[in-house]
Amino acid sequence: SLQDTDIMWLRDPFKQFYEDADFQIACDAFNGNSSDIYNYPNGGFKYIKSNNRTIWFNKFWFNSSKEYPGLGEQAVFNKIKMHPLISHMKLKIRFLSTSYFGGFCQHAKDFNKVSTMHANCCVGLDNKVNDLKILLEDWKKYMALSEIDKKQSNLTWSVPQSCR
Repeated sequence: SLQDTDIMWLRDPFKQFYEDADFQIACDAFNGNSSDIYNYPNGGFKYIKSNNRTIWFNKFWFNSSKEYPGLGEQAVFNKIKMHPLISHMKLKIRFLSTSYFGGFCQHAKDFNKVSTMHANCCVGLDNKVNDLKILLEDWKKYMALSEIDKKQSNLTWSVPQSCR
């Protein structure tokens, strides 16, 4: 299953997924190691293969939310991601690099690599919509460049502005 909310898809993200992973999740902050459980994930974008391990994990995740009343899906994931049952079940979790799956928390710096940008670290629908519109304008400027200029481009994102 693939879930996305307040995400701008800029190019096909499927090429960036790990073939051997069961569960893949974008990050608010990525530390450079896709296997490191200490990455800070963002539940707004995840790719999950359907198999016995992920079916079990989704049930475990849902049931764990009862142990942490008042916490959202992402916060519950952060609480359970190191649970011994996950390694016992041999669930392979990978954290997606912000170089390809960027956001307002930690930008994808290279326009030539980025697949998606997420309006994370942002409160309020109006703020997200405003900054996603600005992000789209940045992307249009990049896409208007010639192929040679794209490769040599040092464009940077103009966002966040409302999302601070």
